[in-house]
Amino acid sequence: MSTDSASRDVSATDGYYEFHDHEDVAHLHALGYKSEFKRDMSPWANFSLGFTYLSPVVGVYTLFAFALATGGPPMIWSFLIVGFGQFLVALVFSEVVAQFPVAGGVYPWARRLWGRRYAWMTGWVYFVALLVTIASVVYGAGPYLASALGIEPSVNNTIIAALVLIALATLINFLGTKVLAMAAIIGFTAEIIGALVVGGWLLIAHREHGLGVLFDSFGAGGDGSYLWAFAAAALIGVYQYYGFEACGDVAEEVSDPGRLIPKAMRRTIYIGGAAATFVCLALVLSVADIPAVISGADTDPVGTLLDDAFGSVGSKIVLGVVLISFLSCAMSLQAAASRLAYSYGRDDMIMGSSLLKKFSQTRHVPPYALLVSALVPAVIVLGSKFSTDAITKIISFAALGIYIGFQMVVLAALRARLKGWVPSGKYTLGAWGLPVNIGALVYGVIAMVNMAWPRTPDAPWYDNWIVALSAVVVLGLGVVYMAVHPLHDRSTAPYDDAIPKVPAER
Repeated sequence: MSTDSASRDVSATDGYYEFHDHEDVAHLHALGYKSEFKRDMSPWANFSLGFTYLSPVVGVYTLFAFALATGGPPMIWSFLIVGFGQFLVALVFSEVVAQFPVAGGVYPWARRLWGRRYAWMTGWVYFVALLVTIASVVYGAGPYLASALGIEPSVNNTIIAALVLIALATLINFLGTKVLAMAAIIGFTAEIIGALVVGGWLLIAHREHGLGVLFDSFGAGGDGSYLWAFAAAALIGVYQYYGFEACGDVAEEVSDPGRLIPKAMRRTIYIGGAAATFVCLALVLSVADIPAVISGADTDPVGTLLDDAFGSVGSKIVLGVVLISFLSCAMSLQAAASRLAYSYGRDDMIMGSSLLKKFSQTRHVPPYALLVSALVPAVIVLGSKFSTDAITKIISFAALGIYIGFQMVVLAALRARLKGWVPSGKYTLGAWGLPVNIGALVYGVIAMVNMAWPRTPDAPWYDNWIVALSAVVVLGLGVVYMAVHPLHDRSTAPYDDAIPKVPAER
């Protein structure tokens, strides 16, 4: 390519972004906001943020042993089932973010679709779930870091590892959108290469089974109906497919968000889901003794497999990639949580709004919102020093809380459609909008029931129902807060404007 043509290409690209930046500013102003963020996040970086939040490596490596022991190899089909359901949710979100490309994700979407109180509760549940998920991810990285360093995975070492990851993720986020975007791309690249290399090597050199094993439960579930065993094992899929919403959480940091963010959300589902399924497939076909995993004789099939396949040195390199994945996931979660907290503060919706809405003009990030998204997970992690059982109970709410937040938006979108909302952003589903919306809601309800279903009848009732109880506690605390400190009712930012208003008759 000649220098002149290259210059024209660069000028055309700059002109494209300059045009859309002006358009984006005008659109945001029409929605009632003046953004302080810099639109430094490219479409590729926006997708990478969603991908690293979804994190196929983190999701599969964390839950593989449980899923294989509970449902046997057929558990892999849950990735296809859940992927389709969450794809419907992503389509609904795409229409909403295209019309309302505002930082914060589910909270501002629910605010425009329904109203202030409903939005407050939607954001509250999702925010708590995000903070708990950050703690869950960094805490889950502890054993991998210990293994990589060759030290004992004790409680103290796990806590130190988790706090180090929180500190690194916070530093990356504090450096601004451009650094966050670069880190997201690096994380995506490391994770996708790691997934392909590890999975490919396992399938080429260490495959123990043919594809037929994917239809053999190896007796998982015992003498009862296999459906219940599969439903429990399917949690590996249910816990895998979220993260695409993070693409919309940073809507004010992306140029032409109404067009590009829906694409990034869909790509997160396609590519993230395919990567997770591939990693899981490689692991299933390479586990030599599946009955030993199901019986409980082998409680760490991933560790056993990596050691056998890559040796001590190679397995440490793989663990390094895994740790990068954990860090990238925590970083993306923290970015989403901080934008949500900032969005709350900007609308004066919660105690401490004056700090949460403060903005660093140097780094173009909300510093106090970022601090909250670092300190709360750190406190949860430190709590494991006193009770590992307590942190397990707290973390049990994470995935269900995120699904509740999702489905509150899906429900708000369905209600708005039935009351006359016609999506008017750059991405719409047209006539497919209503059936997709209904399908997304039906899927979400089934998934939430599956997550909350009690599966430990021998445990005390409160442990058996811990997931559902944790949701009740979080929702209850939200209701109490709204009653005691009703700032949301005094918020003057725009709300409930998706549904066309019928002029009053004279």
